Amino acid sequence: MQNLSLILVPVLAAQKATGDGLIKPLGHHELLLVLVQLSLLLLVARGLGELMRRINLPPVVGELLAGVLLGPSLFGLLLPDLQAHIFPKSQEQSNLLSVISWLGVLFLLIVTGLETDLKLILRKGKTALLISLGGIIVPFITGFGLGWLLPDSFLADPEKRLVFSLFIATAMSISAVPVIAKVLMDLNLIRRDIGQVTLAAGMTDDTIGWILLSVVSGLASSGKFDLGTIFHSVSAAILFLAIAFTIGRTIVDQILRWVDDYVGGIAASMSVVLILALSAAALTHALGLEAALGAFVMGILAGQSRRFSNEAGHMLEVFTAAFLAPIFFASAGLKVNLLALLVPQTLIFGLIVLAVACVGKFTGAYLGSRVGGLSHWEGLAMGSGMNARGAMEIVVATIGLSLGVLNPQMYSIIVMVAIVTSLMAPPLLRWTLSKVVMGEEEARRLEQEEQDSRSFIKQIHRILIPTSGGPNIQLAAQLVGYMAHQNSIEVTSLYALSDKQPQSKARRMEATQVKDTAAEQALAAVTEEMQLPADTTLQTKTESGRNKAEVILNEANKNYDLIVLGASEQIRPQKALFNLLVDRVVQEAPCATMVVKSHLPQPKGEICKIPQQQLKKILVPTVGTEYSKNAVEMASTIAAQTGALVMIVNVINLPQVEYILYEQRSLAPVKEIAHDMLEQQAAISRNLGADVKTYILQGTSPEKEILKFAKTQEVDLIILGSNIRMVTGRVFFGHRVDVILSKAHCPVAVITVP
Repeated sequence: MQNLSLILVPVLAAQKATGDGLIKPLGHHELLLVLVQLSLLLLVARGLGELMRRINLPPVVGELLAGVLLGPSLFGLLLPDLQAHIFPKSQEQSNLLSVISWLGVLFLLIVTGLETDLKLILRKGKTALLISLGGIIVPFITGFGLGWLLPDSFLADPEKRLVFSLFIATAMSISAVPVIAKVLMDLNLIRRDIGQVTLAAGMTDDTIGWILLSVVSGLASSGKFDLGTIFHSVSAAILFLAIAFTIGRTIVDQILRWVDDYVGGIAASMSVVLILALSAAALTHALGLEAALGAFVMGILAGQSRRFSNEAGHMLEVFTAAFLAPIFFASAGLKVNLLALLVPQTLIFGLIVLAVACVGKFTGAYLGSRVGGLSHWEGLAMGSGMNARGAMEIVVATIGLSLGVLNPQMYSIIVMVAIVTSLMAPPLLRWTLSKVVMGEEEARRLEQEEQDSRSFIKQIHRILIPTSGGPNIQLAAQLVGYMAHQNSIEVTSLYALSDKQPQSKARRMEATQVKDTAAEQALAAVTEEMQLPADTTLQTKTESGRNKAEVILNEANKNYDLIVLGASEQIRPQKALFNLLVDRVVQEAPCATMVVKSHLPQPKGEICKIPQQQLKKILVPTVGTEYSKNAVEMASTIAAQTGALVMIVNVINLPQVEYILYEQRSLAPVKEIAHDMLEQQAAISRNLGADVKTYILQGTSPEKEILKFAKTQEVDLIILGSNIRMVTGRVFFGHRVDVILSKAHCPVAVITVP
């Protein structure tokens, strides 16, 4: 103890002498004020935002107005002492609110990035690029000229007019994708051609705008304008984007994949995206670019990864919309003084800035649209949408104020432009888009998208195949391979192990070696049978747990869309449909399942390769339910790849018909219903690219008629859709499905959806 005292006393004395003591915690009064500020800003912002929503205006308008009302314009005018007490002009207190506001900026850009569809931009690339260039070049030129002509009183530093003019030009060039997207969604036009082009142009516009903002911010930070500064800013932006969209895309995808595999869950997915986005924001800020660019780009990369949880993205969006974004918009409005805008000179020049902003954007977007081949009304619609500044303009204004490029007077004008243009967008878009006529090609595309949104097979992106290597799972793997050639999917093949080990060390080592060999053979057999396309992601893994079913279910909870199982290769227990493992997985699966029973001869040895099955005819019994439709879609997808004929049958149960139609003594009405039902299912099949025929069968036992038909027609595969019924703890699909599973002469696949 004496030795410790001899060490600590001189150290403490030295700290006291140099004033290097403990950092003081946040004061009681400062913490109280920031809590009151947040609650008040959130209350008014969310309240006005909901009010705007109810009158069909973007909520961001109400959130911006909240800050204006709580600032010197109204609250400060009516109760100046109370307003000054809650929102004091203290740098330290302002910094606390600024940190939260900046988090709002970054979160907003992350969410915007998650919703950015690069494929959409590429698909509409030429037209979107021309519109975007027009929507940037024209307002940039007019904005630069405006900045050069404004009086010195609107400049924070008159000696930096060039940087100021460049900043105004950038502010005039930016568009607000969140506002545009919200308006298009409210009008149910987001999937229309004009809606897609507007979004694609807005996304391109935003991306170029953030690069421009980063360059101009770099110039403002350096305090000088020279070629070296410009080269540094431009090259840093290009280098960052080039690395991000090449190596960075792969790295982000691999990180999300690893987190999903070894941690799992919505919280983990959300956390890793936030860590990556904040790190990227720090990197771009360190490079002299704008931090918002890093967050935006990382949001795009995360949104492109299949492993990023949609639920995590939704939670992030909800949290941002419910808390951080309203705080940011409202705190931005706090700095606006409408009373200052009423000063004649400020009002006149404010209206001039608004006019230049609107005319420049409308003209540029319209010219770009016409050059890109759009019609007159489509060009006007593009100008109406691209003119909305909203959130992005506030971000630009906030950055300009923090860098000392804008003074409070000019900041208020730019925020006013953001509010007014956001108010203008909805009615103008409604009017112009009502004049745009939908073409036949667009109508077909929208119909196809509507069908795909309701499609079972189109929602399957990740498939899990637990394997033991037998003929059932090998045949199932062949079916998955056919699916992969028709739809873009990701496949994981899993070999599940039980932790139960022999007691002696020697026996444990021997058992481990045997299991490793078995796992390797089983995974190899399935991989070989699938014959996946080169661009399909395939992952193989061996996992262990208390029992195999638990291992499979734990893996299945990692956001899979379909589990493909092979029925038991051995004699099943009396109380199980397949076996205890498969039955439990089917019962407790968090997603759809497909169980395949091959009815192939059991080969010698535990794992023996089966021949590639030639599928020429696929039979799908249907009763018109959603489960039957799922089976039709699966059969049609496989048939589209193999060239097989899909045979959809409906069996009319004669005793039932005689009872119901006792007086009519006719099957005509029932046959008409069956015919209409079969045609609906056949249309789904043809839409997926399969050849299809429909059949109406009659008999007293539907399962017997189906089996008889399958044998007579030499069917190669039967696919059944069913729901799960619990009977004494076992899986029960119904008597007819059970009979077909056990008596069929050919392979059978049963698809269930929880």
